[in-house]
Amino acid sequence: MRQFTLTLTSTSRFSVEIMTTAAQIRGKFAVVTGASTGIGAAVAERLAASGTHLVLVARDGDKLDETATRLSRRHGVTVRALPLDLATADAPARLARTLADQGIEVEMLVNNAGASARGPVVGGDPARFRSLIDLNVTAVTELTALLMPAMVARGHGAVVNIASTGAYVPAPYLAVYAATKAYVLSFTRALWAEARGTGVRVVAVSPGPTKTPMNNRGTRSAETVATTVFRALSGKGPAVIDGKANALTTFLFARLLPTRLTLAIARRMLARSGV
Repeated sequence: MRQFTLTLTSTSRFSVEIMTTAAQIRGKFAVVTGASTGIGAAVAERLAASGTHLVLVARDGDKLDETATRLSRRHGVTVRALPLDLATADAPARLARTLADQGIEVEMLVNNAGASARGPVVGGDPARFRSLIDLNVTAVTELTALLMPAMVARGHGAVVNIASTGAYVPAPYLAVYAATKAYVLSFTRALWAEARGTGVRVVAVSPGPTKTPMNNRGTRSAETVATTVFRALSGKGPAVIDGKANALTTFLFARLLPTRLTLAIARRMLARSGV
């Protein structure tokens, strides 16, 4: 992973925190990664419906174009599609340069693009694990470091990082995925503390099992998660779990049960799910 520095400034320790709402991003640009389907497309739909212009990023150019065309026609906003594999080394920097070249001022960044790898680490494909980490961790960190400083300089904006309930508890047979989401959660919480007083809203939203093209076993919808994202924008804390049942289960596993028991239960549940 490249090394880079993200410096945040605050006017005063007593400054009033400025919350970001849907109304405040209307008519401005939001960047949504992993936006061709699933949670990313659902968040993009909600943003477009609120009058926010969009830059959509994903690997599948055809699906991305379909999503961009549909949102632009339905909601009358500007939607630009940028096919890009954010797991490649220079992709975040290329995205930032493209935005700068097109004169796009990013008011909101939604780091949603992610991948999963089910199965044991032993016998798994190391190259696949590396690619997963590059997408789930490196791209999130680098895009934030590239785009957030301008928000801080303006005194307003938002960064939403999509984590997972798996970020709170290690997950056997999803070990690398859960570890990357734990990074996203920790990174976002720390960034939230650094951003206090800057006017930039930073929050991690953690869905549980959500029905998407990446997970057909999901119990909640991408649209429901998008609603949680919008509610999180006007909140104050650094992290939000999507759904009361998910929040309760996460609290039980992460706070109340001993780690060995939590891991034993998780191992059995994931093994039964066909891993």
